Amino acid sequence: MAALEKHSGSDLQELDKDHHLHPFTDHKALHEKKSRIITRADGVYIYDEEGKKILDGMSGLWCVNAGYGRDEIVDAAAEQMRELPYYNNFFQCAHPPSIELAAMLKEVSPPQFNRVFFAGSGSESNDTIVRMVRRYWDLLGQPERHTIISRENAYHGSTVAAASLGGMKPMHQQGGLPIPGIVHVDQPYWFGSDRSLSPDEFGLLAARSLEDKINELGADKVAAFIAEPVQGAGGVIIPPDSYWPEVQRICNEHGILLISDEVITGFGRLGEWFGADYFGIKPDLMPFAKGVTSGYLPLGGVMISDRIADVLIDKGGEFYHGYTYSGHPAACAVAIANLQILQRENLVERIKNDIGPYLQEGWRELGDHPLVGETRMLGLMGALELVKSKEPLQRFDEKQGVGTICRDFLVNNGLVMRAVGDTIVAAPPFVLSHKEADEMIDITRRCLDLTQEAING
Repeated sequence: MAALEKHSGSDLQELDKDHHLHPFTDHKALHEKKSRIITRADGVYIYDEEGKKILDGMSGLWCVNAGYGRDEIVDAAAEQMRELPYYNNFFQCAHPPSIELAAMLKEVSPPQFNRVFFAGSGSESNDTIVRMVRRYWDLLGQPERHTIISRENAYHGSTVAAASLGGMKPMHQQGGLPIPGIVHVDQPYWFGSDRSLSPDEFGLLAARSLEDKINELGADKVAAFIAEPVQGAGGVIIPPDSYWPEVQRICNEHGILLISDEVITGFGRLGEWFGADYFGIKPDLMPFAKGVTSGYLPLGGVMISDRIADVLIDKGGEFYHGYTYSGHPAACAVAIANLQILQRENLVERIKNDIGPYLQEGWRELGDHPLVGETRMLGLMGALELVKSKEPLQRFDEKQGVGTICRDFLVNNGLVMRAVGDTIVAAPPFVLSHKEADEMIDITRRCLDLTQEAING
């Protein structure tokens, strides 16, 4: 078989079209347009097969937090693969990387977390959540506490259980989801409301939809509430300040487990190690993935509080759950090297005190553009709401695809950001410089102008 590097860009596009089905893709549309082939990356930039340099304003898929081209991460993987490329953690076995990483994760996590269960992705981590939460209540003699509450427009992964936890209707329409025992309540999306309430009033209202659902079902039937600290794939929805304290109160008063999905927000994205730290909440479980390895190898897991771990250990017997690649040695070695970079270079603190505030200032200034109805950014996680009119506020017809139009202009002008409907979202690597932040803002403003010209004809 010919080596990959000998294929031309057009050859690769044809091979891709003929043999590769992509995630979350309209394949008929892709075949007409053809894929952009990304061939290399360095720092905060990716390069396509034509040599075009593109600033990666999405950190890959919310994950390349330490940036591209980190030789120490690559070397950690290579060294581990030479020594022990794979062994499982079944059958009373373990290996040094999984043990050392578990201890390291304990050190950076909130104090109630002393143990981790490893998986291979965020979706697997959230599948684990469903099994573990229900096992916990079974062991406590309360098997009727089976229902898990999530939120509309949440994203928790794309496996059957994880997609059921998510609240995205297009995903539910394919495959008869959600599975039984999962229900959804309001999301804290103030801009998407009628805005008749102040943000704090709306935050309380959204939180209390959880309490209404608990009262409807009966607290003795509810196992847990799961939510992202900031909704990512749903459009970087930052909850009002009133929201999370009220959710914590509700969970405490009703004895409901609280799950903070840290797949995107974990490991520094908001300027704290976890989103739970930023919002001051005390979850019982924290699924994670993405940033734990900066995407260099797949790895996920769940941080498990002592409240749950003690029951699983003392009362549990065998927990019939796990994955072939749980705690994969090379992935764990990569995670250790990645977390050492975050610590050594103070990248989490840099988001809080330096690059976060710097990019946020430029981001806010985009709010003066006629197309931008709202800007929001927390840490290095932001959104621009594109609107037809600011006064009175009027959204575009979804069929116009204004967000997609803007997204395409961005990529063609050297910046990857993502369109969630008519919301443009960003999550650049933690190593973004001030100069690169300025480049992000400059390209974005230029592409907003191009989008306005395109839709006005």
